[in-house]
Amino acid sequence: MSVGAVAKLSGVTVRTLHHYGEIGLLPAENRNSAGYRQYTTAELDRLSQILYYRELGFPLEEIASLLDDASSNPIEHLNRQHALLSERLRRVQAMIAAVERERNTHMSGIELTAEEKFEIFGQSYDPAYEVEAKQRWSDTQAWAQSSARTATFSKADWQKVKADTDAGNARMVAVFNSGALPGSNEANEIAEEHRASINVFYDCGYDMQVNLAHMYLADERFTKTYEDLAPGLTQWLHDGIIANAKTRNV
Repeated sequence: MSVGAVAKLSGVTVRTLHHYGEIGLLPAENRNSAGYRQYTTAELDRLSQILYYRELGFPLEEIASLLDDASSNPIEHLNRQHALLSERLRRVQAMIAAVERERNTHMSGIELTAEEKFEIFGQSYDPAYEVEAKQRWSDTQAWAQSSARTATFSKADWQKVKADTDAGNARMVAVFNSGALPGSNEANEIAEEHRASINVFYDCGYDMQVNLAHMYLADERFTKTYEDLAPGLTQWLHDGIIANAKTRNV
């Protein structure tokens, strides 16, 4: 192929190709009858390797050393480039996610202050819970969904969440105190209300809800939340969630 054709194919300028040839990075040994460079398939393969490494930020001298290393082969180059590009992709995706979170926050302009959180959720609010939750679940889809959804919540939205939670807890205690057993229609309705309350933040299927029920018993802080509403409520809610999930063939 002529230098012009290679430039058009690769998106590299003719001047750049000439420069690569002059420094020995991409020599084009063949010439046509008029004395112009002619690139072979092997030289095009070498150009593709050069462009991969350039995209990754390697200096030309280091690229030349890598490609001229007699102990390496094209597969090794591709494996190295794949690993480097994958790592770059991971970093870029993380940066995009961070920028989107910041953008959503600034666009909404409704990030709650610590004082507002205490005002809405009362003395039970502990900032340490947010830090711990982020450490434990920040790499999960549920965390990503919850972050995206709550980024648009206004103070009024959070007040509604608190009011809905209090009302749901009151209904739960009333059904519990009525003697309704886990698996009964009344208990199943409470389990469905509980799942709906989680769906406000992230998609909560029955498997996820069952996992939450187990955590309510395993983590004494969650246990205390429900036990403060009514002694024995945590176990009842746990059993009710599992019984309800079974009726859904989960």
